[in-house]
Amino acid sequence: MNCSDQTSTDKFILLGLSDLPYFQVIYFLLFLAIYIVTVFGNLLLVLVVRINPCLQTPMYFFLSILSIIDLGFSSSIAPKILVDTLSKDRSISLWGCAAQMFFSLALGETECILLAIMAYDRFAAICRPLHYNTIMNQKLCLSLVAGTWSFCCINASIHVALLFDIPYFQSHHINHFFCEIPPLLHISCRDTRLNEVLVYVSAVIIVICSSLLTVISYFNIISTVLKIRSAHGRKKAFSTCGSHFTVVTLYYGTIMFMYMRPPSAHSPETDKTVSILYTAVTPMLNPFIYSMRNKDVKQTVKKHFLPYFFSNLIISKKEVFTKSVPSHTS
Repeated sequence: MNCSDQTSTDKFILLGLSDLPYFQVIYFLLFLAIYIVTVFGNLLLVLVVRINPCLQTPMYFFLSILSIIDLGFSSSIAPKILVDTLSKDRSISLWGCAAQMFFSLALGETECILLAIMAYDRFAAICRPLHYNTIMNQKLCLSLVAGTWSFCCINASIHVALLFDIPYFQSHHINHFFCEIPPLLHISCRDTRLNEVLVYVSAVIIVICSSLLTVISYFNIISTVLKIRSAHGRKKAFSTCGSHFTVVTLYYGTIMFMYMRPPSAHSPETDKTVSILYTAVTPMLNPFIYSMRNKDVKQTVKKHFLPYFFSNLIISKKEVFTKSVPSHTS
């Protein structure tokens, strides 16, 4: 279909993950499970950090911010996927598509930089313990979060504004499950070279620089850990750093793969698979990998949340039992 035959559109059709009913049900159940775990895990971490005074540290401040970002990131995409997977109407308005792209970009970029900040925080705590409180003071932590969020919102706004300023497209159908830059560039009728250059520049500034800072921080952490005399201490430190670095590598690697390839190398099915990893899987894993093995976190959960959960469970079972047993009147 030629661009000259097209007019501006007020909506798009998201083709989603599959048109086969069997796979649609599977994808729905899978995304629903992932989204529930993501919301539960991240909300739990935010509440735990707020309740426990022992967790009022820079590390857990950044973790709670990461959880809020993951909640927003996942919520900007997952509910629409769930609706579209089982719905015949997969349309999304032009403004809805632009809003989804803005929030997913801004939150995704913020997470990239925040992961690097968290790696530096661990470097300061492990490699500069005597100066840690001076380095990572409250003013710096707040400034880093506010500056990162502001920069990423401005950057996302530029990308969205340039892509949607003249909404002429070869097709109204987006071969993806949410509004993302690569599939929209693929159907755009305008010259997208400026958009592509800006995507590469953003990827270098945000993703490459953040990943380099993360790698350097973890390299110094590992060098310090190797000097620990206790074999148990080294094993514990390597286990923690290893799990952190695995999740960070998964996140950075998939984003680089998605946004740093030339347009000709993009494949819709590959793009969908890669996008699932950083939009759904990583936000689900982050709270568990980063914090749920921490002793203070587990004690807070056991003390404040498990008793409440089990008490409500017992009450609900009693109510069901009472209703199921007929009352005998004399």
